[in-house]
Amino acid sequence: MDTDSIEVTDLLSAVASRVKVYVAEVNRDIWDHIISEVPELRGDEAILAMHRASVEENVAAVLNTFESSIPVENVGSPPAALEYSRRLAQRGISVTALVRAYRMGHCRFLQWCLDELRRQSTGDQVHAAATQRMLRISFRYIDRVSEAVIEEHQVERDRWLRNQSAERAACVRALLGREQVDTGRAEETLGYRLDQNHVGIVLWLPEVTPPGEGLARLDRLTSEIAERVGRQERPLFVAQDESLAWGWLPGGETRSLSLDLVADVVEDRDPAVRVTVGAVERGTSGFCRTHRQAVRTQELAMAANPGTRVTVFESVSPIALLCADIDDTRGWVQHVLGDLAVDDEYCARLRETLYVFLTAGCSYTATASRQILHRNTVQYRVRRAEETIGKSISDRRTDLEVALLACQHLGASVLQPPLAPTADEVSHAQPPGSTA
Repeated sequence: MDTDSIEVTDLLSAVASRVKVYVAEVNRDIWDHIISEVPELRGDEAILAMHRASVEENVAAVLNTFESSIPVENVGSPPAALEYSRRLAQRGISVTALVRAYRMGHCRFLQWCLDELRRQSTGDQVHAAATQRMLRISFRYIDRVSEAVIEEHQVERDRWLRNQSAERAACVRALLGREQVDTGRAEETLGYRLDQNHVGIVLWLPEVTPPGEGLARLDRLTSEIAERVGRQERPLFVAQDESLAWGWLPGGETRSLSLDLVADVVEDRDPAVRVTVGAVERGTSGFCRTHRQAVRTQELAMAANPGTRVTVFESVSPIALLCADIDDTRGWVQHVLGDLAVDDEYCARLRETLYVFLTAGCSYTATASRQILHRNTVQYRVRRAEETIGKSISDRRTDLEVALLACQHLGASVLQPPLAPTADEVSHAQPPGSTA
């Protein structure tokens, strides 16, 4: 039977007119069903009231279409539905939850209408045709409205994030710039508590990524790092450009965050990302201090050759602070180490042994044990390093340790280009009776 026949049209109109009599009960049932099936949509009374209005306007629109045979193409999207979609976007509720709500609501609505259709039906053919017409119209309506609310949600989400990001960035700049900032308002803007311990991080992608993809990866990785180190509160993420972001991990009242796990998270989740990590610091001043540490460490990581995937400030703090001026650092390292600051294998071997020797309390035995070398080899290398530097290692011992550490982390950035080996260096590469 033709689904557009007069009999079918009249039957569907009668069904709609009858459902309108108890439409308040229908609306309440649909709303309750959606809330029970899609828990993400539960919220405060304001958002729930907006959801009720959205359900009521959608139900009214479909019933009017049934009753008056209004073409679906002529039915606009209900204003309450669009506004509800915008509010969900502002609250960070996914579009998936919104679409699922429409599916659940549509299903429940059809149950009410089909029940009424059975009560109104006068014949099998008319009943079947009316059912088909009801399904066709309602699905076309839901399809059109779903597209509209999804688009509205996406547009609002993009706009909201841009504005929110701009506000957060401005607030962070004010804090870092030591401006007078109301702590309460700052916390509200940032969605992040300042009166706690913090760990500042800097994340970046060395390679070019498609627009939007890089920041999404960095944002996701920040959340995963916070979760892995045991923090339940959300971290603060502030984008700087398409491939660079600043972050703060909330430390609460503990100073014993498992920062050694950061490298594991990056390795597991997104090994292309580079991350630097500040120390655990407290309060608003600590918020700024740990960030500066992470930034200084990033300068080191960018200058290092080769660099590492994750660099922690506390393991390189003297060198990170030196990186404020890499040219001056290079000059200072070469002044302290003299000819030992040459980028070749021979000097690298002497530098490594000398650093271990100094940090082991100038013990030849301890150094030999740590490097798995013969004691004679250690003595020889230390003597050769001292000769290459041109002064006793007892002079400026602290400077030597820092300069050698700088060579380890910054490599070629602070070293002189390699020179052709001399005959003396070749002949003395290994001492007699020793093991390299």
